[in-house]
Amino acid sequence: MADNRTFVVVGGGLAGAKSVEALREQGFDGAVELYGAEPHLPYERPPLSKGYLKTGEGLADAFVHSREWYLQHHVGLHLGTRVTELALLDHEIATDTGERVRYDRLLIATGSTPRQLHLPGAELEGVLYLRTIEDSDRLRAAFQPGRRVVFVGGGWIGLEAASAAVEAGCAVTVLEALEIPLVRVLGPKIATVFADLHREKGVDLRTSVEVADLVGENGQVRGVRLADGTTLPADTVVVGIGALPNIELAEFAGLRLDNGIVVDAQGCTSDPDVFAVGDVANHFLPFLDQHVRVEHWATALNQPAAVAAGMLGKDDVYDELPYFYTDQYDLGMEYIGYCGPDDEVVVRGDLASREFLAFWLRDDRVVAGMAVNTWDVIDDIKVVIRSRATVDRERLADPGVPLQELV
Repeated sequence: MADNRTFVVVGGGLAGAKSVEALREQGFDGAVELYGAEPHLPYERPPLSKGYLKTGEGLADAFVHSREWYLQHHVGLHLGTRVTELALLDHEIATDTGERVRYDRLLIATGSTPRQLHLPGAELEGVLYLRTIEDSDRLRAAFQPGRRVVFVGGGWIGLEAASAAVEAGCAVTVLEALEIPLVRVLGPKIATVFADLHREKGVDLRTSVEVADLVGENGQVRGVRLADGTTLPADTVVVGIGALPNIELAEFAGLRLDNGIVVDAQGCTSDPDVFAVGDVANHFLPFLDQHVRVEHWATALNQPAAVAAGMLGKDDVYDELPYFYTDQYDLGMEYIGYCGPDDEVVVRGDLASREFLAFWLRDDRVVAGMAVNTWDVIDDIKVVIRSRATVDRERLADPGVPLQELV
């Protein structure tokens, strides 16, 4: 018997696209309607700060499915359509076209938005952010030989884009409020590896600085003024100071919030018929026994299968360790786990050559691991983490000891 329910997905990114795919793969044959505010087919975002930003090529590979796939799988695709309201009591959504659509189950996959710079001059032309295809196009057009590009913020996206600007021949400055970029995520020993890399490539990396305002001429940004009065000339300013989950719809609807939409291990919110997935979801991770909100590609890729199962009343839960990767110049890195800056770091390999493994320990157990220019080891690191085994630090640091022998 055909299912006569309607499942609505709000959000046209990777998480939304993988969710409708998972619903169909798991046998749901009712109506599925996907709403995306952008005009594009749902796409993956990592290329926007990596290969596509550098070359302008490969965008076709970023789209999750072709338009024909949605037709073949009977998924209603509503692109360039913004959902403006979630009416939970009525089980309806409203859109900016004036349409109201009833749902039986609702999935929020609204993602996140770059944190805005709230300083004088932030509205000037040439002040750019990176989130969408159009943003990446604007950055690539701005990254021309000899142009002066100042990055406000030294997080992952900012540093990846900075490497693209350097490779394009720009004069690059990175401004970071902390003493080392990424130090809150990686701790000082490993964060210094990335700081040294950028300085070696010619980046003027300035740390422990505060931006006072942006200065312009005829509406165009011309510089960045620091709190100490120093003004750095700039043709383009790229702001990368983090992202905020897009919770406005959920907040107005009265869903439980705390650093995103609070959900259980199946993605269910405080309303049993409403689920959330991806960047916007602060999900319970059983292995960690805590809620986490992860803004990385792997979560948007893998979490939807468990959330779709939850929407269909199945028992699957999402319990994958956070994973992300970065490419900067000649450095490739993969990271898995969940650590804090105060966790102890053990290194296997050579930091100076930037070919090593790093492990974060808490209570003599590995809680996270990183592979820098070292490949095909992440699965082994994952096994060590999930084993919760106590480890010997000398053996952990010894390249001659296979990781499998640590558990």
